[in-house]
Formats: sequence, structure tokens, C-alpha cells
Amino acid sequence: MLFKESKMIDKQLLAETVNAAIAGTDLFTVEIRIEPGNNIVVELDSETGIDIDTCATITRKIEAVFDRDKEDYDLEVGSAGLTSPLKVRGQYLKNIGNEVEILTRDGRKLSGVLTAVGDDDFTVEIAVKERPKGAKRPVTVMKAETFKMADCKSVKYSIKFK
Repeated sequence: MLFKESKMIDKQLLAETVNAAIAGTDLFTVEIRIEPGNNIVVELDSETGIDIDTCATITRKIEAVFDRDKEDYDLEVGSAGLTSPLKVRGQYLKNIGNEVEILTRDGRKLSGVLTAVGDDDFTVEIAVKERPKGAKRPVTVMKAETFKMADCKSVKYSIKFK
């Protein structure tokens, strides 16, 4: 029985190839994974969104560097899903002004409008109920809260259907 010898894909070369393919565009890399069996997954995003033609173009540029006759692999190039957690700074920047859902590492679940993004943190305006001194009922006020990206299990774009 003959088995085709499959060698591991060079992740560094793959990342360089993807970066070269998206250079000069508003695309940015969200994640590059090489899963068991040389299944390659490349997730991209941009301010303006990504269409199928763009994914096909990037796919062809990767395939030009990684010869399928020499390396057996499956390749999936796509956009980060709308319901996927935000993973890189570019996704946070893209979502300024949008409502996000946050799950912190200490178990808090919050939602609010993403208002600012730093190098490793972000700020969200969160609606909080407070009872002003002397008032009978609490009122809702907006409070800014800043989170370290590393302190959050997940941050997702909040989809609201009206």
C-alpha cells in the first residue's frame, strides 16, 4: 500500500504569502490556522467587507506559492463571520459605533456601544441604571467602561433585529 507523504505547511511562509496578497488593500488578517491534515483556514476582514471574488483572488495567490503537487492541502479563504468573536484590533476599529456583547474572564456579560480602541484595550458605553439622590425611580445613564482585550473571553458584534 502506498501513502502519499504529506509534509507540514510552513506557517511563516503562508503568513508572508497572505500579507503580500493583501498588500495595498484595506484587507487585514484575522487568523491563519493550519489544522490537522494540512487543512488551511485563512480568515480575512476589511472596513468595506469581502466578496467571493476577493477570496478567490487570494486563494489563487496562495496556490501559486504552495504547489498542490508537492504539498497536499485543503485551503479555505473567507471572511470572519458576522457572529464570530472579534480577534484582532482591525475588527475592533471596524466596529466603532456598533453595539457589541462582551463576556469578561471574570464572568460578566455586558453589552454597549464600542466607542474607542487602543493598542490593547477598548471602551464601551454601557447603559447603567442608577437612582439619583432623592429620586423615586432609577434612571438609565450611559457610562464608559474600558476593558483590556486580554481580560475578555469574547467580544462579538451584537446583531439586533428591529
